[in-house]
Amino acid sequence: MTLLVFQVFMSLSSLIVLRYEVFLFICSRNMKEIKKTLVIGASEKPDRYSNIAIRKLRNNNISVEAIALRGGKVSDVIFKTGLPEFSNIHTVTLYIGPGRQVSYYKYILDLKPKRIIFNPGTENAELEQLAVESGIDVIEHCTLVMLDSGQF
Repeated sequence: MTLLVFQVFMSLSSLIVLRYEVFLFICSRNMKEIKKTLVIGASEKPDRYSNIAIRKLRNNNISVEAIALRGGKVSDVIFKTGLPEFSNIHTVTLYIGPGRQVSYYKYILDLKPKRIIFNPGTENAELEQLAVESGIDVIEHCTLVMLDSGQF
């Protein structure tokens, strides 16, 4: 009788643990999907920071869209060109210099992201001011460091 009670208890405990693990997985996945990220300045070259960022974002199960001057692919992310339509973009992370950003100002602001990350070398006071005036958070930081430190 004691053995039977113990086996039933162990089965129930395993079921509770399994349900809890599934719950945590779903919550973490949903939280990461909420931060759908657009990488502007994507590159297929593995040593480029935009390439590394795309791979790290995907390894963290974060949904990614990417824009590049020409088509390409990193992980399962296929690059778009031009100014494609996207919806539900939470974060825009920039890998193009201030001079090339000008043609993207209206496009980025019209996406209405929650935040724009200006990676080192992409800082741009004019775009940052426009973003703040549009209610978009501005972050001057490195996407890679943010991912590695849990700040993303």
